Amino acid sequence: MLIPIPCVVMRGGTSKGPFFLRSDLPEDEARRDKVLLAVMGSPDRRQIDGIGGGDSLSSKVVMVSASSRPGIDVEYLFAQVSVDSATVDTSPNCGNMLAGVAPFALEHGLVAADMPQTAVRIYNQNTGKVVEAVVQTPGGKVNYEGDVHIDGVPGSSAPILLNFLDAAGAKTGKLMPTGQAIDVIDGVEVSCVDFSSPIVFIAASALGKTGYESKAELDADSALLARIEDLRRKAALRMGLGDVSGKVLPKVVLLAAPAHGGQISSRYFVPWNCHAAHAVTGALCVAAACHIPGTLVQRLAQLDPAAPQNVTIEHPSGQLHTQITLAGVDAEGWPQITKAGVIRTARPLVAGVTYIQSSVWD
Repeated sequence: MLIPIPCVVMRGGTSKGPFFLRSDLPEDEARRDKVLLAVMGSPDRRQIDGIGGGDSLSSKVVMVSASSRPGIDVEYLFAQVSVDSATVDTSPNCGNMLAGVAPFALEHGLVAADMPQTAVRIYNQNTGKVVEAVVQTPGGKVNYEGDVHIDGVPGSSAPILLNFLDAAGAKTGKLMPTGQAIDVIDGVEVSCVDFSSPIVFIAASALGKTGYESKAELDADSALLARIEDLRRKAALRMGLGDVSGKVLPKVVLLAAPAHGGQISSRYFVPWNCHAAHAVTGALCVAAACHIPGTLVQRLAQLDPAAPQNVTIEHPSGQLHTQITLAGVDAEGWPQITKAGVIRTARPLVAGVTYIQSSVWD
């Protein structure tokens, strides 16, 4: 027998995958992960026996539930399901998929809609941080149509504003987990920053690249990918993240000065290949690091003196716009970043049930 599980496949930002009510999945984490692997069709490069898209950007799962926390509307757990291994990783967050959480919650009655827009406060179980999502709800209904275009997605949609609140130290507990603006690993300068997601920043030139290469060019350079992975693992130890073999955090970003009118050029790795566009959480970390004195990020960034809080990040598919709110310094003397915002779009693609074999659930 096959077991049906209700879900909605949604595009969130430049990613897509199934959204579930947490109550429709097994409580036990090990069993839940087996179910998610079966749903997506992993491990298999084509994910032919599941609904995964055969790519890390379309092998993502979101689980949503109502929250009993004061001041919080819903809780969100993100899972990165490996395409070709039996691995489900809930350590990272995904800001792109996060764009679909508030619309999903509104459509499922977890939150009552206001007019003409609804602010939904979301507790991210992956990081323990809070995000406020503002959704267009004219007439008390979620509106998905609009004129906002985000690079990496064809067409346009209604805007969804994501404000990440107090996102410093999302995984390590510190904005600067090594305590240094610059660390040197095997002769390569890196900056390790944890804002909404922990990232190891490297100047592209330090690895023999311009920082303007396409995803295809970077993915084809096996020596580069091996070098990045080696540096990532060694940096993770200094960041207090331990042995990250087989884990997706921390991520790595290759940086260069901007070339197309933005503030900085970024190539974001996920982490074993280059993102086709850019992760939202990674973009917010890039934007935050542009304001941290002494980092190689700040060294390469070209902020607009008239609007330094606005940081446009150039990526392989175009640009991503962010906004940073600063409020003095923290106890360790680093900039205190109280809020980081980004505009995304999302929409449901198909709703119904997905089927798995009963033996997986049992």
